[in-house]
Amino acid sequence: MSMPSSVQTIAHSQARLSAIAQARHLHLVERKRPVQALVSAWVERSWERCLSNGLQPDQAAVFDLLSREHMARTLEANQTLIQTARPILEKLGKSIADTHYFAILTNAEGVVVDVSGAIDRADRRADLITRIGTDLSEQHVGTTAIGTALTERQPVWLHRGEHFFSNTSAYSCAGAPVFGPDGNCAGMLDLTGIDAVERPELKHLVTQVASKIENALVLAQNHALMVRLNWPGNAMGSDADGILCLDADGWITGANQTARQMVPNLSGAQTVHVSDVFGIPYQMLFDAVRRSNTLLEVPLWTGLRLQAMPVGKALENVNGPSAALKDIETALIIKAVEQAKGNVAQAAAALGISRATVYRKLGRKA
Repeated sequence: MSMPSSVQTIAHSQARLSAIAQARHLHLVERKRPVQALVSAWVERSWERCLSNGLQPDQAAVFDLLSREHMARTLEANQTLIQTARPILEKLGKSIADTHYFAILTNAEGVVVDVSGAIDRADRRADLITRIGTDLSEQHVGTTAIGTALTERQPVWLHRGEHFFSNTSAYSCAGAPVFGPDGNCAGMLDLTGIDAVERPELKHLVTQVASKIENALVLAQNHALMVRLNWPGNAMGSDADGILCLDADGWITGANQTARQMVPNLSGAQTVHVSDVFGIPYQMLFDAVRRSNTLLEVPLWTGLRLQAMPVGKALENVNGPSAALKDIETALIIKAVEQAKGNVAQAAAALGISRATVYRKLGRKA
């Protein structure tokens, strides 16, 4: 006879807390590494960094505010992040109000720049961590979802006992980094509850909302054309799309993390031309908007293909007159042959056409 789900949940929670307590004793008191993993590897790494910084778990975490001058500079430097994220944060705060969790937005250094949700200012534990300008970096307050998300560059869920300092064990939190249009970390989003029911599923929510902020930051860039990307067969037009923003000459001015994961050329933050990403002349993207042909299948130079949905207003005289479709096709084939070092069969395979078509378009005999 199986146990009721509520009993199973309680048993799992107790086992989890026991494992965390054992890990804390071994790591932070005996300074030993357990034979088997009792907590996530990133928690262990954070604890080790805290110890290396001279922090002790029995100390009280201190939630320092930046100086007035430093705070003013920080808020000014993060105005785009704050203004772009605010409407998303307000909606998030309302949606989680009944869970007794609230949202914190920090910059890339872990300084609070905005908050949202049902924050009980009468509770000093809530008030301390939600003051604008509070330094919540790992160096100051030890292991938290904020510090680990910023350091590990990945979404995290942190159980109460996994915090480094004992006096922060009332907090349960989920965090996710927020990346800017240049691919660098711009800040992080945190969902925190105080003596609240632990909700590991909030890791999924905070990851989704962080992606919304990333997309909004990309679209806030000055651009002549926005291109949504997804794999063939997937629905287009959602927050799950990769997003590229282009200037009028085809240079990529911004990209979200999804696009950077789809396209290897965008893995860094350097400026890239879209022709180095797609195996088509960039004018085809602008022409697709002019012709209201909003969905294209584009080849990558890796041999894979993506769906592309260029979005923008009809642009006249972008980098000269619109290229004729025949000229664009010819240019595409020439570039593919050049990339294949003259191997027509390889170029044809990359483009998904026959060798005869390549020869015909180039005016050569097979």
